[in-house]
Amino acid sequence: MFDIDAIRAEFPILKQQVNGKPLVYFDNGATAQKPQVVLDAIEKYYTDINANIHRGVHTLSQLATDAYEESRIKIQKHLNAPHAHEVLFTSGTTFGINLVASGFGQLLSKGDEVIISELEHHSNIVPWQFACQRSGAILKVIPFDAQGHLDMKAFDALLSPRTQVVAVNHVSNALGVVNPIAYIIEKAHQVGAAVLIDGAQGAPHFKVDVQALDCDFYVFSGHKVCAPTGTGILYGKTAWLEKLPPYLGGGEMIKEVTFEETTYAGLPHKFEAGTPNIAGGIVLGVAIDYMNEIGFDAIHAYETELLEYATAQLTAIPGLKIYGEGKDKAAVVSFNIEGIHPYDIGTIVDKMGIAVRTGHHCAQPIMKHFDIPGTVRASFMFYNTKEEIDILVAAIKKAITMLS
Repeated sequence: MFDIDAIRAEFPILKQQVNGKPLVYFDNGATAQKPQVVLDAIEKYYTDINANIHRGVHTLSQLATDAYEESRIKIQKHLNAPHAHEVLFTSGTTFGINLVASGFGQLLSKGDEVIISELEHHSNIVPWQFACQRSGAILKVIPFDAQGHLDMKAFDALLSPRTQVVAVNHVSNALGVVNPIAYIIEKAHQVGAAVLIDGAQGAPHFKVDVQALDCDFYVFSGHKVCAPTGTGILYGKTAWLEKLPPYLGGGEMIKEVTFEETTYAGLPHKFEAGTPNIAGGIVLGVAIDYMNEIGFDAIHAYETELLEYATAQLTAIPGLKIYGEGKDKAAVVSFNIEGIHPYDIGTIVDKMGIAVRTGHHCAQPIMKHFDIPGTVRASFMFYNTKEEIDILVAAIKKAITMLS
């Protein structure tokens, strides 16, 4: 049974008031809230086993190392990755994409091609621009239609023997549209291209199986799956991780250092230079365990109910337009009110205790496509309720009255 009251009770922040009103938190696309089990795990690490990892023979170092590597194995199993060494700890999705793009920047040649989409977050645009600028490769872009669907015919036409990398998001952070990544991966592999999936908005809502997808890289952020900020995962196939050069140099990522030559450690340490966010890595495993205990099928079914309810209630408001009306969506509604700037809506509903995101959502090309300054984005998680959606709808109606 999906017991929403019991789930909400596990999130202390949901009990607070904002501006004298009960908090309604609908900015989950930016960061998710943390259950008590995650908060307790952070405290437990620093209270009981705080020590550096992989480098000490003393007991605390061994305990910390074991907990950190056990978390890696949890995430390996969660993603169904073939090997634990294919799971790299990062500071988040942005770091993971930059690591891969920087490596390809040294592997690409002039005239090679990299394909991204018009739906990408800036974090999956700018690193590939860097890679193309450094290598002379050409960046190509898959367009999307009025509903937010990527144009697969255009994608097919963009693919060529020169295509070396295809990098797309699993779910649009600005629109909530779920992209046909299985098709994209299959078609890209037919021309020999590597595929990176930005899973920042996919991993919080779906059970991801990297072997079933056959993606070459999958990246996501810990803070969007109820873990601390400054945590993330880069999954990469062994063959590609061995081919890519190191991203950072320093301690941990080396096998031997002399002034004449340095050799690198094996996977995953080749890409994990320096002292990591040890507590964050350990607690990321705790957060993944927590979400798996609820069950991603149950999470997806419940969030779909929220999405359908919110869509129906919001579209009944005169003058409200939803952007991204694709048939396959995650729990995100991005909208505007005719004649009212999204910032004004966001400011007024905040006074009523409601947290939504306004602006371009680090996806300026999407806003340019629609010729709008930004949107109001309400993004849901499994701890939200239909009653909270009703509060949002009432607040929007009040804001319209105040601003009209």
